[in-house]
Amino acid sequence: MTAARLVATLGGVGLIRPAPGTWGSAVVLPLVLLGPGACLLLAVLVAAAGFWAAPRVLSDAGDDPGWFVADEGAGMLLTLAALPEPSWSGVIVAFAAFRAFDIVKPWPVSWADAQPGGLGVMLDDLVAGALAAAVVVALRIVGVV
Repeated sequence: MTAARLVATLGGVGLIRPAPGTWGSAVVLPLVLLGPGACLLLAVLVAAAGFWAAPRVLSDAGDDPGWFVADEGAGMLLTLAALPEPSWSGVIVAFAAFRAFDIVKPWPVSWADAQPGGLGVMLDDLVAGALAAAVVVALRIVGVV
């Protein structure tokens, strides 16, 4: 497996069936224990690695194959960065919100998804992660999380 494919699949997690995107999101959940700053830094690093890997492993058409899950990892980490301290309820809400935005793709996630090539593949999950983080922050403000 090439380095780019290893990054794209988050070390092979993207090859797990069914629902590789869900596995790609779930595999980073334990990193919430490192704290919000570490999650944000890791989100940036995984996103940068994903942007590097995308043109090396994707076809020119810019398909978003199920096995490419670096985008899910980066988006989920961005969402986890909104949790000041880990809690089961916070992680569950973060995971559910991120997966919902990633699957349903409301605007602006749909706009990001429509961008060409690796940009769209990576950007839609980063936007979904930012929106899910906003949901987590809003729920923290009202005391739900």
